[in-house]
Amino acid sequence: MRKLLILAAALLATAAQAHVSVTPASAPAGGYVRLAFGITHGCQGSATTEIVLRLPHEQVLNARPMPKPGWTLEIERRALAQPYELHGRRITDSVAEIRWRGGPLENAHYDEFVIAAKLADGLDAPVAFEVLQQCERGRNDWSGAPGTESPAPRLQVEPVRPAAHSH
Repeated sequence: MRKLLILAAALLATAAQAHVSVTPASAPAGGYVRLAFGITHGCQGSATTEIVLRLPHEQVLNARPMPKPGWTLEIERRALAQPYELHGRRITDSVAEIRWRGGPLENAHYDEFVIAAKLADGLDAPVAFEVLQQCERGRNDWSGAPGTESPAPRLQVEPVRPAAHSH
């Protein structure tokens, strides 16, 4: 019984400190990746009605959101300082912000908001995503530094290393 109480206390502490997560936790620089942003709770007990994902400028390119039944999508774009070529086309802008509105996602439920994107070449530091969560009552701004009360989800970037040559 004591072990069960300790386990229950640990789970409650984890749930109380739940934040927006990003899966996978890491991806290679320059690669294509599916990113799922997990919403674990609402705002002060009320249901989530909007998720705004702000993409790091020039770090996350060619993003495409996954539609969700019961939610509408809005996409805001911005010009790139450094256009690039992709599949024979010159790309001059990228997605800056994705907004899912609808639901509602009840406080007691979990869901994911998904994008497919290309990470920029040459990245060598974690990529932070701002996530704004609007609820029926209140909001959560997940844009803080690690260790704060409202940390932004961070994707670890694996630098691409040159292939070793064998002699």
